[in-house]
Amino acid sequence: MSPAHSRTIFGHPAGLATLFFTEMWERLSFYGMRALLILFLVDQVAHGGLGLDDRTAAAIYGLYVGATFLACLPGGWIGDRVLGSQRAVLYGGIVITLGHLLLGLAPSTEVFFFGLLVIVIGTGLLKPNASAMVAQLYPEGGARRDAGFTIYYVGINVGATLGPLIAGLLAVRYGWPAGFMTAAVGMAAGVLQFLWGRRLLGDAGLAPMSGAGDAALTGPPPRAALRWIALAAVVISVLVVLVWTGTLHVAPVALQAVSTQAILGIAVLYFGYLLFAAGLTRIERLRVLALAVLFVASVLFWAGYEQTGSSLNLFAERYTDRQLFGWEIPASWFQSLNPIYIVVFGTLFSALWVQLARRRLDPSTPLKFILGLLGMGAGFVVMAAAARLVVGGHTVGMGWLTVTYLLHTWGELCLSPVGLSVTTKLVPPRFVSQSLGIFFVSLSLGNLLAGRIAGDFDPTNLAAMPGQYMFIFWFAAVSAGLLALSMPLMRRWMAGVL
Repeated sequence: MSPAHSRTIFGHPAGLATLFFTEMWERLSFYGMRALLILFLVDQVAHGGLGLDDRTAAAIYGLYVGATFLACLPGGWIGDRVLGSQRAVLYGGIVITLGHLLLGLAPSTEVFFFGLLVIVIGTGLLKPNASAMVAQLYPEGGARRDAGFTIYYVGINVGATLGPLIAGLLAVRYGWPAGFMTAAVGMAAGVLQFLWGRRLLGDAGLAPMSGAGDAALTGPPPRAALRWIALAAVVISVLVVLVWTGTLHVAPVALQAVSTQAILGIAVLYFGYLLFAAGLTRIERLRVLALAVLFVASVLFWAGYEQTGSSLNLFAERYTDRQLFGWEIPASWFQSLNPIYIVVFGTLFSALWVQLARRRLDPSTPLKFILGLLGMGAGFVVMAAAARLVVGGHTVGMGWLTVTYLLHTWGELCLSPVGLSVTTKLVPPRFVSQSLGIFFVSLSLGNLLAGRIAGDFDPTNLAAMPGQYMFIFWFAAVSAGLLALSMPLMRRWMAGVL
């Protein structure tokens, strides 16, 4: 461990501060733009939007957010095998900045969607590798690593709080381009901060890992890896040209369905590779099986939770009374409720896990996932009640969404940071970045499913809305019950990992 790596702040590695603020700025840009996206897609062309119908807009939203998480799988592999996590984060931040600039300056619809693609690529490089470095700062693992991930998660959500507030206000006052440019400025600040604080990371993520063991590579990247990257770049470039010239027509709803199946196949192949072709020991393979179960639970959680940016965002826009002291709150501001709650409750949950661990009462990871699913489901019971009032011809107060996001946040704090942490514990170190990538693939699948669910919300058929929200509750409750039944088996598979 290098001297920089060994420095601590309040008992945590000083490098955690660098990663905290890098992710804070990146999430400010991501969530600022995300809060605007579906509202921009459905807004009238005369008002500067694209004028799309709800189903198409929800499909595009799901594809975009899902793709950002799917890109974490190859991005994690590139960090593991080619660049090292530090350079992957730096290059990813630069690419994200360029993508947001394209959104803010887009002279055409084609350039706008190309900007979304550029952001996807950059996010795939940055997210899994930043999380991997958090794990490397805590080589001892345990509850302290869980606490570190939760603090890191708070940093994510400080940015996620500020992004919708700033971007939403600028978009209302000065138009959509001003809101999108907020994201470009935020990510540029994140890149500068990472360059300044990089020294605090020491050797964490400095070099790629060997594919055959856990040692760092000291020579040039393997030629096979560079060939795969070059091939991917050529394929993406050809597809962009075909779509741009109109040679290849993309139907978002159909692409959403195909992408869901393809990503599910990718996840199955990756877990199959780990189980049968990665040279793992028996104990390591059992842990991979446990990770696969948690992966499925995570997909189902995010399929409900990610209604936040789609159907719940439109609910805030269309059916919520947002008047406060004579001023109408932008609908996008509700996207800041969840990260505000995480900032408030994140450190409390972090301290709770540590205190329970000291008393040997820390809930197991599967139990935390169960609590997460139940929290998400409970939020939709509240939304079903609100939807019944809307069916009765009323607009509803802001308290309904406020309570829903609180319940979702408690569920998220039980599942998401814990999921990141346990992934780093269940796989060998040489697979950490790419396995964090597969954890983000669960978010990708969840977002695609969330987009399909949101697309079924028909503004001309309000009577169906309460039942649609209750459907989300029931699949969360059933999923939690099945995971509870599997807990004895999960304890054996996890082989000592809590």
